Amino acid sequence: MPRFAANLTMLFSEYPFLERFDRAAEAGFTAVEFLFPYDEDIAAVEQALKRNSLTQVLFNLPAGDFAAGERGMVNDPRRIDEFQDGVKRALEIAARLDCRQLNCLMGLELSNVALDTQLEIAIENLRYAADLAQSAGVRQLIEPLNSIETPGYLVTSTADALDLLEDAAHENLWIQYDVYHMQRMEGNLTANLRQHIAHIAHIQVADSPARSQPGTGEINYPFIFQTLDEIGYEGWVSAEYKPLPDTPASLAWINEWNDRT
Repeated sequence: MPRFAANLTMLFSEYPFLERFDRAAEAGFTAVEFLFPYDEDIAAVEQALKRNSLTQVLFNLPAGDFAAGERGMVNDPRRIDEFQDGVKRALEIAARLDCRQLNCLMGLELSNVALDTQLEIAIENLRYAADLAQSAGVRQLIEPLNSIETPGYLVTSTADALDLLEDAAHENLWIQYDVYHMQRMEGNLTANLRQHIAHIAHIQVADSPARSQPGTGEINYPFIFQTLDEIGYEGWVSAEYKPLPDTPASLAWINEWNDRT
């Protein structure tokens, strides 16, 4: 049976950030993730995890001004120092939170830099991040995003991500597979999961096209979860969606799946 985690950036947003850890535990989650910790009180986050016996399973490397539309800087030759400083900062926080996975958003294509150059910079930066993370006992992930909502994003498919992993040739680089994003970009979900599960370290779920909870759209999530069981996936499956009508009501799909199993 898949192990479900709660994304606290999107779930329980009815509550202040630190209270979301308590709410997640009350709802039965044993693990959480969120997008970014860099503006949070890390000591308070650490305490929230401990008092609820929660595992922090993942957060993102710094990705620039996310609110303004930036989605990473790994491909930007002008921001190599900023990227590397961000990796170090993320690993310091990961050590405090005992978080064993970090995700890297790949950035938007730059109009004034040749694409080949951007990819070369990205590969070198990913190797740097993967090296430091490996030394710290942390997995380094990259994430494809759909180009419908993130026009110009550098990595938009499973194939794109696999190409980067092959070119970087580092044993500590993995894919974060977001079922919602990949449904919008390529479909063929269970076939891709079966074929490439050896490269996938973390999975996120939301339904398509509205990005609400499983069962509100076109994706056959019971079939997805059954497939994950059949192929022996042992990582976390994180609920990263816009809950309707609110978070508690949106969690019925987990109980329904658990009742099936």
